[in-house]
Amino acid sequence: MKAGDSGREGLAAFVLRARARGISDNGLFGAIESVPRADFVPGEYADVIWTSQSIPIPCGETIEGIDLQAKVLSSLEIVAGQRVLEIGTGSGFTAAVMARMGAKVKSVDRYKTLVTAAQERFTALGIGNAIAWQADGAKNMSGEGPFDRIVAWAAFSELPRKFVDLLATGGIMIAPVGPEEGEQRLAKLTKIGSRFERHDIGVVRMQPLLPGIAAAL
Repeated sequence: MKAGDSGREGLAAFVLRARARGISDNGLFGAIESVPRADFVPGEYADVIWTSQSIPIPCGETIEGIDLQAKVLSSLEIVAGQRVLEIGTGSGFTAAVMARMGAKVKSVDRYKTLVTAAQERFTALGIGNAIAWQADGAKNMSGEGPFDRIVAWAAFSELPRKFVDLLATGGIMIAPVGPEEGEQRLAKLTKIGSRFERHDIGVVRMQPLLPGIAAAL
């Protein structure tokens, strides 16, 4: 079997799993298909890119498996033209997918190595509506926003209330909330007035959100 055939079969299997779990967003599936996932992960993990397995990337980080990534992106309910803040660029794959859905994405990460690599991938794909930026995602980034959507790929120890001011009215933030060790609740937070309305959409195990920016990497 050719590598391309294997990739297409993996993508098809993923779509079937996602539909079985209630995800029916053809725009999301089209965006995922349009971003070459194999270009965003180390080559030795090419055989698991369409599985639920998390994948190691440089700087001691990981990216989530495609099933969880799709669940989160679907729950964001992205509409073309919206401004999105992503906390945790990782390889840049999810930022690229959101950009393909028509969002204007600002993706931040504490590691310059990851930010530079992601931006190079965006440029190579001709994606001009996503930018990767080295910043401390643990802060509320005053002066930025408002954003229609915020997504975090690292866990907050408590409800990230300070991000309320960054969201537009009716905006959605999705973030893991819970202890550094053990399970966290994946919270969908909708801004109502000056507060969040919370709805938990799953249980995850993600790395804690580290403060500051990396000095060397």
